[in-house]
Amino acid sequence: MQKRKLGRSGIEIAPLVLGGNVFGWTANEAASFTILDAFVATGCNTIDTADVYSVFVPGNKGGESETVIGNWLRRNGRRADVTIATKVGMKMAEGKTGLSRKHILQSVEDSLQRLQTDYIDMYFAHQDDPSVPIEETLSPFAELIKLGKVRSIGASNYSGARLREALAVSARVGLPRYEYLQPHYNLYERAGYEQDLEQVCSEESIGVVPYFALASGFLTGKIALLPTSARALAADLWGPISIRVAYAS
Repeated sequence: MQKRKLGRSGIEIAPLVLGGNVFGWTANEAASFTILDAFVATGCNTIDTADVYSVFVPGNKGGESETVIGNWLRRNGRRADVTIATKVGMKMAEGKTGLSRKHILQSVEDSLQRLQTDYIDMYFAHQDDPSVPIEETLSPFAELIKLGKVRSIGASNYSGARLREALAVSARVGLPRYEYLQPHYNLYERAGYEQDLEQVCSEESIGVVPYFALASGFLTGKIALLPTSARALAADLWGPISIRVAYAS
């Protein structure tokens, strides 16, 4: 399968990425393992998750998806064959949120433990944190890369202006830059990326791995088969998997 380069990170991934937000939520561990096995059997190699999945579910505390993926990695022993992407920055609990140095350094250790690995291939700032200076966010990322705990970094849910600002800080101070972006983008939801972010990514050779690439299942056509009263709910909750698409940088 032809791989696609992600910015200047040196990482190359298959065109389809498996979104793991439902692991430990609408897909239990057994179902998640089946999905993961089938996914890598196709030749695809990248699994996307986040520390916050799925704190939004009553009874969960966050990290459930990473835990399932970690158990799967331990079972199959194929860590070197897959690219793991996870994220930091969204609220896990009171006082555990944002992109401060302290929160990043603690969160990465928690994610590594749950994933049962000693490194993360793609580590995203899950959302912008204007309350923290960009240099304070990039500095711990630099340390983690130097220590071999993170291979490269990316940004999610950033505006074009803030992405440019972060890239400028990286160049000025000599810190690692965001090599890829994860925006909300699909054939239905286009304006946010095309009007604000596309030019930045093109000019700066930033890889793009959008989320909700199938519009929560809407673009597969399956939601159109539901009664009208059920479509809105299905658009948010239909599983068990989500697919993200990697674009060439």
